Amino acid sequence: MKKHLKSSIAFILLTLFVLSCASAAAPSKGTSSGNENTEFDPFMKKTLESGPTTEVPWENDPAFLAAKEKYDCPILMAAYKTVLHDPLPGEEFNVHLAAKYICGCVVEPNKVFSQNNTAGPYTKERGYQSGPTYKGTEVSETVGGGVCKIASTLFNTAILSNLKIVERHTHSMPVPYVPYGQDATVYNGAKDFKFMNNTSSPVLIWAKGIDNILYIGFYGKTKPPKVEWKHEVISVTKAPVYTKKNPNLPPNTEKITHEGMDGAVINSWIILTYPDGKTVKKAMGKSYYSPLPYIKEISG
Repeated sequence: MKKHLKSSIAFILLTLFVLSCASAAAPSKGTSSGNENTEFDPFMKKTLESGPTTEVPWENDPAFLAAKEKYDCPILMAAYKTVLHDPLPGEEFNVHLAAKYICGCVVEPNKVFSQNNTAGPYTKERGYQSGPTYKGTEVSETVGGGVCKIASTLFNTAILSNLKIVERHTHSMPVPYVPYGQDATVYNGAKDFKFMNNTSSPVLIWAKGIDNILYIGFYGKTKPPKVEWKHEVISVTKAPVYTKKNPNLPPNTEKITHEGMDGAVINSWIILTYPDGKTVKKAMGKSYYSPLPYIKEISG
């Protein structure tokens, strides 16, 4: 099982390397724009299980209730759950470990929270294992791989809480666990996710990983306005399909061993709706994603 998994990962890495070289050498193909983008759903409604939630697994946890009272954070500002589909070895472990590191952190007014300074460095000495990481248009394995799920979930929770984003970086390729334009990535010493507590009272962070689901919630004294994401699809680049022969498959059969995702350029903004009916539009910028290839095994 382990040998087969390592072989599959190695093939994926080699394929993505070839793709990245080809992309650098020639103009991209399969790019659409205008009316052709109407069928592309950046929210991934058909497959995405992640999203805002009001149901969290720590509601009756004595440690949470004590922290909530100690720091006087009675209001759930926002919570977000991220569902990981078939996480690779080490990925789920790293997400759970990073969640433990950030759980219980308190961000005072006008102070900045840094994921790298709190959950990092992502090293073996801190307990992290090897997991998947995007590097440009390649997928590789590094110690701490997978902690971008923490960054993406923190980002969405911070946006729903109407907190100020100080630093955020998108992935080079789309991810299957949050919508296009709503992801965030981190990397030791290079990329961080940071937000500022721009409210007048402390913000308590609580987080927990249960199997393949990550929950993060922010608590404080300020009830944020309603937040609604909007995404404009500027262009789409279809994900290519690469095939690999597998002699162990029955004759005339094939199967997808690695799900691909289309590349895209996405322009995003949010609409804030306050209790008095006032609405405010806030630009969130453009996100640029290279396509993530499908890997298909065929008999032979």
